[in-house]
Amino acid sequence: MATASDFGRLQTFDNAAAAAIDWRQVAYKCLLSRAVDKLEEERLLKEKKILYQFSARGHELGQVLLGQLLDHRHDAASGYYRSRPFMLSLGLALEDAIAGPMMRSGSFSDGRDIGVVYNMPGHEAATVLPMSGGVGAQYTPVAGWAQSILYHRDTLQDESWRGALAVALGGDASVATNGFWSALTIATTLQLPMLFFIEDNGYGISVTSDMQTPGRNIAANLESFSGLAIFDGDGTEARDAANAIASAIGQIRAGGGPALVRLTVPRLCGHSGQDTQAYKSEEQIAAERARDPLPKLRRFLVPNSLTATEWRDLENRANADVEGALESALARPLPDPAGITRFVFSERDEHGDIVMQQQGGLGPSGHDFGPATTEAATEPGRINLVTAVRRTLDAELALNARMMVFGEDVAAKGGVHAVTLGLAEKHGSDRVFDTSLSEEGIIGRSLGMAAAGLLPVPELQFRKYADPAEEQLNDCGTMRWRTANRFAAPMVVRVAGGFFKCGDPWHSQCNEVKWVHATGWQVAMPSNAEDAVGLLRFALRDNNPTIFFEHRNLLDLAWARRSYPGDNYVVPFGKAATLRQGSEISVITWGAMVPRCEAALQRVKADAELIDLRTLSPWDDEAVLESVRRTRRCLIVHEDTLTAGFGAEIAARVADECFFDLDAPVRRLAVADVPSPHSPVLLDAVVPGEEDIAAAIGALCQV
Repeated sequence: MATASDFGRLQTFDNAAAAAIDWRQVAYKCLLSRAVDKLEEERLLKEKKILYQFSARGHELGQVLLGQLLDHRHDAASGYYRSRPFMLSLGLALEDAIAGPMMRSGSFSDGRDIGVVYNMPGHEAATVLPMSGGVGAQYTPVAGWAQSILYHRDTLQDESWRGALAVALGGDASVATNGFWSALTIATTLQLPMLFFIEDNGYGISVTSDMQTPGRNIAANLESFSGLAIFDGDGTEARDAANAIASAIGQIRAGGGPALVRLTVPRLCGHSGQDTQAYKSEEQIAAERARDPLPKLRRFLVPNSLTATEWRDLENRANADVEGALESALARPLPDPAGITRFVFSERDEHGDIVMQQQGGLGPSGHDFGPATTEAATEPGRINLVTAVRRTLDAELALNARMMVFGEDVAAKGGVHAVTLGLAEKHGSDRVFDTSLSEEGIIGRSLGMAAAGLLPVPELQFRKYADPAEEQLNDCGTMRWRTANRFAAPMVVRVAGGFFKCGDPWHSQCNEVKWVHATGWQVAMPSNAEDAVGLLRFALRDNNPTIFFEHRNLLDLAWARRSYPGDNYVVPFGKAATLRQGSEISVITWGAMVPRCEAALQRVKADAELIDLRTLSPWDDEAVLESVRRTRRCLIVHEDTLTAGFGAEIAARVADECFFDLDAPVRRLAVADVPSPHSPVLLDAVVPGEEDIAAAIGALCQV
């Protein structure tokens, strides 16, 4: 393990990268950042032109140096709310840097996101992955980009990715988060070209760093962490910071694996513009001001590299440039409310062409998926749903070299449900692989992979296991909207769940309504093998992130077996299947309730219409409403809990749009408002069975 904890005592630059730093540019960008902070704190915040302000005062030097050294076209980074100096160093337009916090149109979110949560698509320059407002959420997407560097270089044989790296910037409080430790595990076990850049100002809002990491020094604590180079220095000293950053970057670019740089810095401001820092003593504040990196940088450069006049000219230039950019930013219009609902999902223009995001997924590269058809090319025999999913993954892996399937136990074991059995042996361990036991890491890395132009297909073994990844799932779904279509992260998350022989609160939940409610996610819940093939293939070729739900009870259920419909078969989302036509009542269902509803209809004399929605986001409201208007009765059956389940949304729409067509109240039949019980006896008591469904149909038809 390489260490460099003595950088604070170095007196000369010991590598070419540090020696080649443009110190005039470093000084200007530091002064520029400080001028923007002053403008916001002293004027714009008081004038209420910005509502949410975060200063970077005290953090400038290391960030500007880092930005200057990210000069590879496939480098990527993600920061946090105090990363504006880094963004300015990378080339963020000053007008955008000022207009963003003022919520003006254009810039990096068009007024949709906090003005210090940046993104910057990479066009022959470093990419800045969309930042998150959640602390620690930046780490695992950066690990995903770092893994993509190796994939592009080694698997796709693209030499242009050689020497690239990915950087995650974070404060000392962020080292206590799941994201940090998950990314650290991923980067060290896989020896990824990733840099952890930790700015330690001693505080997480008001909480001191001894509450975040023992001994207040994450670098010291990680010195024995295998496969990680540690660089610990003073972020207010130019020579110290430059050597630490340049040495870490040089080692990573040379193939030395991941590194961590910790730089101590003062926070010369409150956590945000509203923070008075009453929790700090006057002595503490004075000690922090004494460590201000700007006066130190001036003493480092003047008179050896710059004259006092040249420094003053840079300062005047920075102030003038900020005033000019402010004038231009204020001239921008406010965001147009008429467009606020755009880009939740991928959109098409009036010609039917996709309004393509600038970065993320396969679309921006013009990837050709090959032929597709909605007509099934039926093979002899029948396959179960497990085989249907496996064959579809197999066919798409063979067709698309940018696709990867991964998760816990998906490779050697072939998945806990045997869905991925044999795929790793056939397609290679770089394309079908096991991961560490961290759902945060599985989904977070998928965001970085998608941003790097790959198609990640992560597996979450059971529905309940998605909970630790909730933040990353949310960030993925909102990415297109909050960046105003600059970025998107198309992926297919395969999830198993639902009852099977028995239940339990940990492996048997559906709770699909949570994802339907989540911004930007498509949700597919096939009831049979043929639909599973078509829906999965459609998802794998689509430009949106999708939750693909594989119900445990359907995986090998005889009813769900169908003929394989061919390697080009797709089922477009939002198109329900009418399994049985009728005139007396519409039964609306999906997932594992479909076979139960079909069996229930054999028990009643009613002329019932049975509709399998197949997808819940989007859902086929036209088919449902048209059916109910004809039959004048509606029963909705689902496995999620009754209260606030997706059936409530359907019932509300039916009541709203078909009220005068109804001959009976809209009824829902669902699971009682409890977790899935383990005992089969208890499970049968809460999950709608054939008799329950038949009784509900009979009762409604008698009204």
